[in-house]
Amino acid sequence: MIDGDTFTLGGERVRLWGIDAPEALQICQDAAGRGFRCGEVARERLIALIGGRSVDCRQKDRDGYGRMVAQCKVAGHNLGEAMIREGWAVEYRQFSRGAYAAAEREARSAKRGLWAGTFEPPDHWRADARAERPAPQSPPGSCILKGNINAKGRKIFHTPGQRDYGVTVIDTAHGERWFCSAAEAIAAGWTPAAR
Repeated sequence: MIDGDTFTLGGERVRLWGIDAPEALQICQDAAGRGFRCGEVARERLIALIGGRSVDCRQKDRDGYGRMVAQCKVAGHNLGEAMIREGWAVEYRQFSRGAYAAAEREARSAKRGLWAGTFEPPDHWRADARAERPAPQSPPGSCILKGNINAKGRKIFHTPGQRDYGVTVIDTAHGERWFCSAAEAIAAGWTPAAR
């Protein structure tokens, strides 16, 4: 399971069509104004809805991250609609064309999930997070390979042209570094990034 609107099915990442759930690091406020990790709660709710059962997905598209975008059901129940109806996701109107509007109105009116308190819509939260990223870095000299330590603590290196090269920021204070060649990176114990 990845988050409240994306999961892995048979080795493939699937993005639920027409919904947008809070991001993993997103903080929302409950009815009493206390902050909580709403992205984690949404993720746990999707896990519970799937409950280890068989998931039937109908692909509608493929997104820019290579994920299958699909309407998925468990025991005949639409997962996206359930996440919205329970208040742990909002309708992604840009793509859903109002398919889940009634479910969202119901959740908002009943103050379920996110609607019990206050939250920033996930797409706005992502835009704000992107705006806070540091400016692109210039490599020192001709050493252009980026030695990055990922969220799992793995030391990987990115080369120009790879998907994540442009968004990878090197933080030398945390042990990340630049390399002049793949051979140098490998000799230092780093592995090539998959993308």
